[in-house]
Amino acid sequence: MKLDTEAHLNAVTRSVKPSEYNGGPARTVTLERPFDTPAQDLWGAVTNPERLARWFTPVSGDLRQGGHYKLEGNAGGTITDCDPPRFLAVTWEFGNGVSQVEVTITPGASDTASLKLSHVCPFDEFWQQFGPGAPGVGWDLGMLGLGLAIHLSDDAPDRLDEEAFAASPEGPAFINGSSEAWAVPPSTPAKTRRRRTPRPHARPRSIRAPATKPQADSSAAIPEPASLLSPRCLVLDTGRR
Repeated sequence: MKLDTEAHLNAVTRSVKPSEYNGGPARTVTLERPFDTPAQDLWGAVTNPERLARWFTPVSGDLRQGGHYKLEGNAGGTITDCDPPRFLAVTWEFGNGVSQVEVTITPGASDTASLKLSHVCPFDEFWQQFGPGAPGVGWDLGMLGLGLAIHLSDDAPDRLDEEAFAASPEGPAFINGSSEAWAVPPSTPAKTRRRRTPRPHARPRSIRAPATKPQADSSAAIPEPASLLSPRCLVLDTGRR
């Protein structure tokens, strides 16, 4: 399967802004992308356990507001807010780091919808060393840029073949293009730029753990994000796919 990496990268609007988290300084990394599917289906794609396992990774735990979740091989945390099919907020606990992820789904015209994902990260040593690309590139790969978009397309398999993607020209091009898109000052809203042809880049080992070193200064902590958890008891859409 050949991917138009430029089209996927340019479909996402990105921004990085100063914020607060748990009373301390933070940075909020935000990605937003429209999808040609109704809001209810988009909500099901990011909260239904069966669908999430098909395109990203299995989730387990007490999957309801106030409960704890665990993404297989990745982060865990608490489901702090859930308002189907509009809003979901969770703590994002990975290693020794704790941050906050919020997802907002907004209906559009003619059975379309947009998804906005905001990752609020402490402005700590990790952030100051690696910058916005640390969470941003991971979300581009696993969520808005590729994983979810492929799942929602009608002519593609649910999961991207990670090994084939890493070995293809598209894999390094996507990683490099995402890294360039996140190379912005910490408080600058930045729509995705139309980039020149990406330079060669080391092959990523996994789309969920990009082998990139984002620029220093400006964005959040928390390594390689996955996708959103699935509060099973709150899902209204059983999923049409």
